[in-house]
Amino acid sequence: MREELASFMAENKIEYYAALSAADVRIIRPHILERSGIEPRSIIIYLIPYFVTHGKNLSSYATSLDYHIFISSFNSSLLRRLSELRPGSAGAGFGDISPIDERLAAARAGLGMLGRNGLLINEKYGSYIFIGEVLTDIPPEELGPSQTSEPKKCENCGACLSACPTGVLSGKGNTCLSAVTQRKGELTDAEKDLMIKCGSAWGCDICQDVCPHNLKAVKSGAISPIPFFRSCRVTELTRDAVEQMSDDEFSRRAFAWKGRAVVYRNIDILSGKS
Repeated sequence: MREELASFMAENKIEYYAALSAADVRIIRPHILERSGIEPRSIIIYLIPYFVTHGKNLSSYATSLDYHIFISSFNSSLLRRLSELRPGSAGAGFGDISPIDERLAAARAGLGMLGRNGLLINEKYGSYIFIGEVLTDIPPEELGPSQTSEPKKCENCGACLSACPTGVLSGKGNTCLSAVTQRKGELTDAEKDLMIKCGSAWGCDICQDVCPHNLKAVKSGAISPIPFFRSCRVTELTRDAVEQMSDDEFSRRAFAWKGRAVVYRNIDILSGKS
């Protein structure tokens, strides 16, 4: 089964993955696990590189279609393959909102190290990655479990802390610019000024973009090999671009989950119309 898993990952251009015993991960949202109805024995965790190019006024992760679409499709395919290999097995896929501490599990499996900005940093792709996983009742020994170790941490160069525009990473602020851009309703003048200063209509990549590991990844040309993230790209949010999207097209974007009104508001703030 280990060889079959490796073949499946290669087919889908997933380079970094690991199989872990469920005993080696930390459950942080037991209600999600309970709702899944799964009593996991193994965890298959994997990294999804998404970076292709920097966005002009939005986070790089949001320049492609919504990554949740990819994770959902990939997990469904992986679960089908596992079911074929071991009939009667059960599992559930997650990504982003997970019952386990994804970053800690990935770090323990040697897929990356923990950065001061709270992100996982992979040796090749830096922190421009998403984490997905499948929880299954297949015994870990059948999947060839990876050796786990204490998670490594970054060198603590402090670049991300110094560059953070709100000071939240160093404990001097209480919010993130990304959270500000995703907030519904009226923003304060200070929040609008922050968005204008940073030129962000959606999200914030500042702490990532200054990270030496990410600078190295970009310089080396380590862009996503996954077709999903290389197509249908939007590198700048403008009113014309968003207005031309059908409701279906818009709903497939990572910046759509708070609705068009929030996106239009942010674009207007940057253009000085708010």
